[in-house]
Amino acid sequence: MSLNKSQCPLYESNIKYSLCDILIHNLDIIIIGFNPGVVSSIIGHHYAGKNHFWHCLYQAHLIPEKLNATDELKALSYGIGFTNIVQRTTITSGNLTKDELKSGAKLLLEKIIFYKPKIAVFNGIGIYKSFSQKKAFNLGKQPEIVGNTSVIYVMPSSSARCSQLPRLQDKLKYFVTLKKLLDYIKGYNIEIDPNVDFIFPNINA
Repeated sequence: MSLNKSQCPLYESNIKYSLCDILIHNLDIIIIGFNPGVVSSIIGHHYAGKNHFWHCLYQAHLIPEKLNATDELKALSYGIGFTNIVQRTTITSGNLTKDELKSGAKLLLEKIIFYKPKIAVFNGIGIYKSFSQKKAFNLGKQPEIVGNTSVIYVMPSSSARCSQLPRLQDKLKYFVTLKKLLDYIKGYNIEIDPNVDFIFPNINA
């Protein structure tokens, strides 16, 4: 798989770096972020900044070995891909415009339908708000199915800067439940009630 940055758009004039999607068809999980952060874009890998993502992924047994951002293509071999609702790099997601988020949500929907992951994971509550235009919803598994194939799962941001859940252990339960949901979709843990066991109250984080 080529990740030629010349194929990706350049973003803000003062940030001359880009971050490409890592997607193939029929993945187990697509991880959806807001937009590339500066550190990730400069380094050229997803979740390369101050983030608990890779540690949580391993500790929840979603991957069988410890990986970091530079190993993202190896994560692909474990059924995990990456994209963002907006491709432009900004210092914070607050710098994104309403038009960017609206057009990004439309493109993201097309990606989910096209690539057909088992689960589309929104790594941040605000990302799902922008995508769905919903103001109130539980975390975890959502009731809708995209393209008749992809379950929607929403969790708090894995960023270490997430003020309401600053510690890795605060976020780990969402990754553990994601693993249980994936196992359930694959036909394991059939005794689980999908309308109860994969849902958390919204914490607005």
